[in-house]
Amino acid sequence: MAIRLGAIQLVILQFLWKNGESTAREITDGIFPQTGLAHSTVQTLLRKLEVKRAVDHVERDRKFYFRATVEEGQVSRDVVGEFIDRAFSGSAGRLAAHLVENESLTPDDLKRLRALVDKKLEKDA
Repeated sequence: MAIRLGAIQLVILQFLWKNGESTAREITDGIFPQTGLAHSTVQTLLRKLEVKRAVDHVERDRKFYFRATVEEGQVSRDVVGEFIDRAFSGSAGRLAAHLVENESLTPDDLKRLRALVDKKLEKDA
């Protein structure tokens, strides 16, 4: 089942994936430059992430240390899937067409996309 995350919850998870087990204060200090969130807000978001089973914590020396319990790849798939559902009526093909037609893709990006499409066509043939 997909976990629905708010934008700041995703930032917190990204911090934990990058830095590993961290206290709420370390998380607050680490994400403050991009979010401007108060420490109490980060603590509230961590509690909500625990309810969603996206993080858990252990207590050591009277401090809570939080860690992500979901894998980055799974969350990425869930977030992209939700975006495709909302913005492109569930059509990954429409998303791909939009990217090719409307976004700044380098020649290397386009070559990589072509290789991925060719590989997918061979696999599904």
